[in-house]
Amino acid sequence: MGTSGPGSNDLKTAEEPACITSIVDTVAKTVPKLRTAFETHRSYEGEANPSGEEMLAADVYADELLESRLGKLACVGTYASEERADPVSIGSGLSVAVDPLDGSSNLSSNNGVGTIVGVYDGGLPASGRDLIGAMYVLYGPTTTAMVATRDGVTEYLLTQGEREVLTPSVSLPETGTVYGFGGPVPEWSGAFRRYSMSVQRRLKRRYGGALVADVNQVLSHGGVFAYPRLETRPSGKLRLQFEANPIAFIVEQAGGLSYQGERSVLDTEPERLHQRTPLFVGSPEPLAELIETLGGATTDPTVTTRESPWD
Repeated sequence: MGTSGPGSNDLKTAEEPACITSIVDTVAKTVPKLRTAFETHRSYEGEANPSGEEMLAADVYADELLESRLGKLACVGTYASEERADPVSIGSGLSVAVDPLDGSSNLSSNNGVGTIVGVYDGGLPASGRDLIGAMYVLYGPTTTAMVATRDGVTEYLLTQGEREVLTPSVSLPETGTVYGFGGPVPEWSGAFRRYSMSVQRRLKRRYGGALVADVNQVLSHGGVFAYPRLETRPSGKLRLQFEANPIAFIVEQAGGLSYQGERSVLDTEPERLHQRTPLFVGSPEPLAELIETLGGATTDPTVTTRESPWD
């Protein structure tokens, strides 16, 4: 359990689904303004976020807009963002950790970008096991949202601030057809290179440099996404609170697996808000092979229940 922010220990369990619905609806209603900002906020701000990455005006705009909208919800007690050094304490309630504009560097080339939201029942930084909901929005040819709760995963079409069910119960196949691996190949470990060579023989490469878009390929077709530790990034590249935990939660609730080199991503001990981690997620069979190749724990690739296969 994290220590920053008020947390939500006093929030009744019965109120949690209603709060997640409010958060999802609020993000959906914010999407039209966010899409407009892609056209008008494309310049760099000249400032770096807490992870040392230069921010686009669109990053700042999306962060401020989501903080304003989500901060008005009575059930939200803490707002934290990849673009801010510290969480914002709003009151008493759940904690939301947001990557306002995932893959924002893709705006200049008009490629896929997204928004990621994790809803934690606890102060931040928090364990992935404290997640009660997570979602991402993909701004593609159409705008879609993948929403996960402890009951499963639903895909929505977002149109003019409203959402319509596209896939009522998203479920990953055992194997799948696509893979996407991040980071410079020369910086991969020898074990991960061996795994990559094996995967390339039977799966199609799909990698665009935006986490949401790349993971959405895996959730749509099955397969594996990986951003391993690198020689220059031994702790990994992706942020645990804002990216890895929510994505791992979504994938595991869809019947897939997550891994960070030792265990499920959701079992990673949270030490700081902007902590980084390697991330491997996907269908049970290719993830089981990856875990075996990297010399980690083994798991039964036939597990398809909504409960974590790591428990």
